[in-house]
Amino acid sequence: MRLKGVVFDMDGTVVDVPYDWGKIKAELETQGKPILVYLESLEEPERSEKWRVLEKYEHEATGKATLKPGMREFLDSLSSRGVKKALVTNNSWKNTNYLLRKFKLEFDCVISREKGLWKPSGAPILVALEELGLRREECCVVGDSHFDIRAAQEAGISFIFILSEDRERFDAMNAELFSSVGELQKRVEKLLPND
Repeated sequence: MRLKGVVFDMDGTVVDVPYDWGKIKAELETQGKPILVYLESLEEPERSEKWRVLEKYEHEATGKATLKPGMREFLDSLSSRGVKKALVTNNSWKNTNYLLRKFKLEFDCVISREKGLWKPSGAPILVALEELGLRREECCVVGDSHFDIRAAQEAGISFIFILSEDRERFDAMNAELFSSVGELQKRVEKLLPND
């Protein structure tokens, strides 16, 4: 089976964003739960107050985001080969749209947290595949976190590619690790249909 689609994470994958997740989780007092799950479990007015805290951090980080080196070339290469591209992010549509416009990026499908589906659930990836009209075995997932791996596994995706130089962090995970977009591009291109 050859790949016909690539599902990308956004923060830390397509763009580099200076998040200090430890600090954010400490301020929100997430008690070890995923941030979005935790926030949705709260009662008002605490819920709205803490959402505002998260959105403040997201806004600041989004303004400092840079495009991952080599990412534009990789995305252009996929487009030229007719490969469909989805963006699945736990970030808001507002921040996602800002980054897409800032870096002039185009995806065939964009799923942000407003859909009510968040990684590490596989649900947002499955929605993206449905929108792209592709089967899970025709796609790979590209991310940078354990959430991306768990979501891809839950969605039944076999090819899971992680952009990170932290080998130890992902050692026990069933995913292929790449330290640069260029390395990742070479690997993905081997899985594409021959022209």
